[in-house]
Amino acid sequence: MIEAQGLTKRYGPTTAVDHMSFTVQPGRVTGFLGPNGAGKSTTMRMIVGLDRPTHGTVTVNGRHYAEHHAPLQEVGALLDAKAVHTGRTARNHLRAMAATHGIATKRVDEVIEMTGLGSVADKRVGGFSLGMGQRLGIASALLGDPQTLILDEPVNGLDPEGVLWVRNLTKYLASQGRTIFLSSHLMSEMALTADHIIVVGRGRVLADAPVADVVAGAQGSMVRVRSPRADHLEDLLRRAGAAVTATEPGLLEVSGSTAEQIGDTAAAAGLPLHELTPVGSSLEDAYLQLTADEVEYHSTPVGTSPVSGHEPQTLGAAR
Repeated sequence: MIEAQGLTKRYGPTTAVDHMSFTVQPGRVTGFLGPNGAGKSTTMRMIVGLDRPTHGTVTVNGRHYAEHHAPLQEVGALLDAKAVHTGRTARNHLRAMAATHGIATKRVDEVIEMTGLGSVADKRVGGFSLGMGQRLGIASALLGDPQTLILDEPVNGLDPEGVLWVRNLTKYLASQGRTIFLSSHLMSEMALTADHIIVVGRGRVLADAPVADVVAGAQGSMVRVRSPRADHLEDLLRRAGAAVTATEPGLLEVSGSTAEQIGDTAAAAGLPLHELTPVGSSLEDAYLQLTADEVEYHSTPVGTSPVSGHEPQTLGAAR
């Protein structure tokens, strides 16, 4: 279990983490989400003792990280996959870690096989691809067979097979009663992997709830309607107070009305329906709504000009 109470970190005048309090429970995968600059990496570094909090506390399994006699066997962490001596082979890197933490050499072979590094285990890390570097970082985190696993962007650089492997691995470890805490910018993957999520923005907790509850609380559910008389139906729905968008000929996206109400309206007017599909919000929708006012870096939407008074440019047209 990871417990943070009033966790705060300041760098001069900048507050990276602002009185965060949360608990990461064992037995489930907890996702850690937030925009760039939200304080995710700083929080993870404080959990494993790499940064000292300005105020507040954070413990793992009831103790500060530095108080554990065998920290690698309590907490496994992937925070920076590049933090490896590039002249060493993967096997020697893991053996060195094992030797300094009193871990049997047999465990090195186990994590090499577990992470799919067998074919490159005796090659120098400096020649590894991004994905292989990630696998080595995960192998390092698993080396002590820890009860708590902290992974910062674990699927970064992995191919689809690797992404699926991380998903299944974290779910399996959580099913064993371990504490799994991972961050990712891939909302679709987090929706498939996490049971619970903590969303942060500008150093503060914005949401701390099961994934299903966060998604259910998002606004924006709509109904997709297809009809050969869509124009007539659109007019009727607007009169009834619904918001309607005609996305293509014969296809409407309707919010502010249920599928049942739309079906009744069409039936009363004798209008045929070829599709009537409720479309719920996604985790990405919920995340964007939660963090809309917390994003530190805003991009200009594609198709608009960043300079007032200029015509929109198409991609590739800039000189």
